[in-house]
Amino acid sequence: MNKLLPITPEKPREQASRDILVISRTFFPKEGGIEEYVYNRCLQEPSRIILLTASYPGDAAFDKNQSFPIHRWKLPSFLPSGKLGSILKQIINITCSFFLAIKLYFRYRYRFIEWAHGYDFPSLLLLSYLLPIQCFIYLHGNDVLCPLKNFWWRSLFQWTLQRCTGIVCNSNFTKDYLRHRCQCTSQFYVINPTVRLNKFTDNFADARNTVRQKYGIPPSAIVILSVGRLVKRKGFDRIIENLPLLLADGLDVHYLICGRGAIAEELKSLSQRLGVAQRVHFAGYVPDNHLASYYMASDLFGLLTYFDTKADSIEGFGIVYLEAGYFGKPVIASRVGGVTDAVINGVNGILVSPDSVDEITQGLRQLCTDADLRDRLGSAGKEIATRKTPFPTVAEY
Repeated sequence: MNKLLPITPEKPREQASRDILVISRTFFPKEGGIEEYVYNRCLQEPSRIILLTASYPGDAAFDKNQSFPIHRWKLPSFLPSGKLGSILKQIINITCSFFLAIKLYFRYRYRFIEWAHGYDFPSLLLLSYLLPIQCFIYLHGNDVLCPLKNFWWRSLFQWTLQRCTGIVCNSNFTKDYLRHRCQCTSQFYVINPTVRLNKFTDNFADARNTVRQKYGIPPSAIVILSVGRLVKRKGFDRIIENLPLLLADGLDVHYLICGRGAIAEELKSLSQRLGVAQRVHFAGYVPDNHLASYYMASDLFGLLTYFDTKADSIEGFGIVYLEAGYFGKPVIASRVGGVTDAVINGVNGILVSPDSVDEITQGLRQLCTDADLRDRLGSAGKEIATRKTPFPTVAEY
């Protein structure tokens, strides 16, 4: 990992070819949707990329194996939790990204900045005036909601967007949501997230039986899989609430949940109250290199997200829908947010209203009882997942 202190300089020709500085406050080895999106972007043109990001435990081992230079600022480990800690972290991110981006400019003379999310944008606004570069900003969903809460932040955010050569959104929903709330004449692009196939390093041989045996799930049972942070807006409770109805139909159905989060105990209590605790299996956090086995063990993928008005949180896209498709699994998902970019109703999955009990029950019943439908939707999902690729570099438009 390069620390921006005494470091070995690159060869002049190699250094001169690196003309895109990607700035993200969060990056691998921390796993997440934005981290995955940014990593895929860097892998698209590693010979042109310089990455600037915050430190994270285990980053030195990760950084040294990458084909592009990674520079990090140090995030103190003693920051308090809660709102104060978040504010302090944001101040550090804005300050460090600003000064280190300037330092890196005099080293690489890059021509473009690609700001990887809508967070900490005041730094980008200042850089757009101080450096002779073109700026692009990537937006994902929740990072659009945050700056729109406050009039002054909204004004600064809109000013920043206006300074950018291009605004890249992860879905048509994110683009439309932003356009309806911000006056901006910058060029918009939509680049959906893509499946990075080499993240799945499991040995697929007998993966289906191995996972099922681990949780005591019979080979012939129908397994619904969900993958994601255990937060309310992901809609795990909606699937749990439908399990008694599916069991009453005589279906041998199990629900496998991969993820951790604040509502884990709440979901376990719900399962117990409904008498389906033996049918709901909490896998906890599953690292990317083992996640393939869980997709293989399932028969269908379900994630019924909804707009959480209290938390100001929404699904900007949902890479897990494409990952499920890559493994040939049909999807049941909500007709909200950017999900409709990932799931096409009747093609690779079934879209339902997250607030309609009847639609959810009917969709789950269809997928659990109709093997031919599962095969057809799953096959289409695999085709979609493997053909979705990023557009050419936005800097070339």
